[in-house]
Amino acid sequence: MTKTYQTYGTCARFIDIEIENDKVISVRFIGGCSGNTQGIATLVKGMPVDEVIGRLKGIVCRGGTSCPDQLALALEETRLSKAC
Repeated sequence: MTKTYQTYGTCARFIDIEIENDKVISVRFIGGCSGNTQGIATLVKGMPVDEVIGRLKGIVCRGGTSCPDQLALALEETRLSKAC
């Protein structure tokens, strides 16, 4: 499953996410701090979706959210849409 998530409150504008068998296959941030977003994407590659959500949800940079938090929210949204 591939999904594009529109972020809010961060420098990144979108996140492209690929998930297979409840694992993160790839993540690509559009916008944001290139080094940080590439680092996040590399670290979560191959991780179970629930683990990524548990580790990243609630991390705050500015505006009450962050790129890692937005990734966690995007993954949660993907889970919800999959359940429907």
